[in-house]
Amino acid sequence: MSAWSTQQNRGNPPAARFNELLDQLKLEFNNQHERAENNDSQLANQMHEMENIRRKLWELEQQQTAMKKNYEAELTALRRELDVRGGVGMHVGGSSHNQPPPPQVGHGSSNHFGGIMAGGGGSQGGPGLAPPPPEPAQPQGLPGHLSQAPPGPAPGLPQPPFSSYPPQSANGENHPPEPLRNAGGHLPYAGFPPQPPQPTQSPGPNRNRGPRGPPGPATPQQSASAPYPGSPHIPRPTPPPGQPHNNNNLPRNLQVGNCLAELEVETVPQNLKREGQDWYAVFNPAVRRLLDVELVHTLLHSSVVCCVRFSQDGRYVATGCNRLAQIFDVNTGEPVATLQEHNVPDDGDLYIRSVCFSPDGKYLATGAEDKVIRVWEITTGKITNTFTGHDQDIYSLDFARNGRLIASGSGDRTVRLWDVETNQQVLMLTIDDGVTTVSVSPNSQYVAAGSLDKSVRVWTIDGQMVARLEGHEGHRDSVYSVAFSPNGQTLVSGSLDKTIKMWDLSNPAHGTRCVRTFEGHKDFVLSVALTIDGQWVLSGSKDRGVQFWDPRTGTAQLMLQGHKNSVISVAPSPMGDLFATGSGDLRARIWRYKMYQGM
Repeated sequence: MSAWSTQQNRGNPPAARFNELLDQLKLEFNNQHERAENNDSQLANQMHEMENIRRKLWELEQQQTAMKKNYEAELTALRRELDVRGGVGMHVGGSSHNQPPPPQVGHGSSNHFGGIMAGGGGSQGGPGLAPPPPEPAQPQGLPGHLSQAPPGPAPGLPQPPFSSYPPQSANGENHPPEPLRNAGGHLPYAGFPPQPPQPTQSPGPNRNRGPRGPPGPATPQQSASAPYPGSPHIPRPTPPPGQPHNNNNLPRNLQVGNCLAELEVETVPQNLKREGQDWYAVFNPAVRRLLDVELVHTLLHSSVVCCVRFSQDGRYVATGCNRLAQIFDVNTGEPVATLQEHNVPDDGDLYIRSVCFSPDGKYLATGAEDKVIRVWEITTGKITNTFTGHDQDIYSLDFARNGRLIASGSGDRTVRLWDVETNQQVLMLTIDDGVTTVSVSPNSQYVAAGSLDKSVRVWTIDGQMVARLEGHEGHRDSVYSVAFSPNGQTLVSGSLDKTIKMWDLSNPAHGTRCVRTFEGHKDFVLSVALTIDGQWVLSGSKDRGVQFWDPRTGTAQLMLQGHKNSVISVAPSPMGDLFATGSGDLRARIWRYKMYQGM
């Protein structure tokens, strides 16, 4: 063998080794490729299974939603059937014969507003944000560590001098409304002969109820007919015939009826919300947006703002808080007067529960926890009248439009009328339970009062009962606020049953009826009012919201969240366009509402 052949044979082994490595790489590549194909197949199968699971979950969700709707519809039908069969005493809360009496009002543990804002102080630095859950067997009062007693309900609102609901004759001409008349058809007289205080028990359930026991718990008790926990409150407005409330075409997240607090502001379309630095408003997706709202002034206080009220000329707004009544200029938001009684003990709280201007704007009446009504001359800051006689806290005041009479409501179960000119009490009306709210009609001929006994009563100014609004059409819990419409023909009332009701008072001699029920608040309704033109009903609630309602349809137009605690008082300006709110977050606010200019 030649040397060249020997050298070629020696070079073959590296080539063979190279080919062997290539074969191994090819084999490994094929194995990995096969594994990748298997993985892709497994991934596709898993994705298919996940899609099936998602479809099953969606179907289950649809079934659960349908079952929930059927359950709530059936529950609503059963409640209505119970109401029809047994009236108010047969509702889910139980018979009126065996339920505990509503709490009384007064100082300390008998203070019926003690639970409106009881609870932990949270981040407010003031009173707590919410009461603890009620315990019917052993209700607890306000926790001892809360030194500030929470405030009471809003006062009745100033009534305008003219009508906004003029009745029409057959030819379509508007005529001024006839004033309410007593049972004999006569107009009540405005003068008062000297008379002793007299009880005026009205007909109706529990008329012969015996003396009450010890004062009730501080925390107001919710009606047992509240919605099942976790289930949204079912709005049941009462639209007029031909105007059904249908929102089935809306996206699911916007189908909330009148419960506008259920809307998540982040998901609401831009044209259905208005946002500020620390407030927002949402507008009902189911109805045409008619209003816009904006913040004008924030009025800071050192304690809970119990009440707000505008002067008749709309230039000033008054607020009541602990020991102080303050008056602010509406245009600038600056305080112009501070009214404080210095001849009272310095220890403890003394909340001003109600304020109201005289019609001429020269005087401010205040009602407080010390059972005294004071009338202040605003320019001098001096007290011109002092009325005493109530045995418990004064929760509500209203100046009659004649400028002479002041109506007051107290936890002592009385409504009283006081004559500013003679500085005397001229009438006392005694009812079954604590009086939380009073309102005098725009023509100064009638006075309405709401009570812890769930009733609304209306008397002539000389003390004749003309209406007692209760029963199956009435509220199912304590009434905290009443207000007359601008023409005096209707009355609105707000209650701890979370509803507002509108009552027809056009002809009380032939009966009264509830013409509208507004449902949508998630908690107690603490204050109600009507705008000066009668176009909107306002309500403030423990759910921290303010809602505007259309009185013709019962639907909510908007919900404003502008406070960090209960909205205790709402008041529209007699000049229109503005309204004020007072809250447990130590603030009062002035807002502007106007016609919406968007699409």
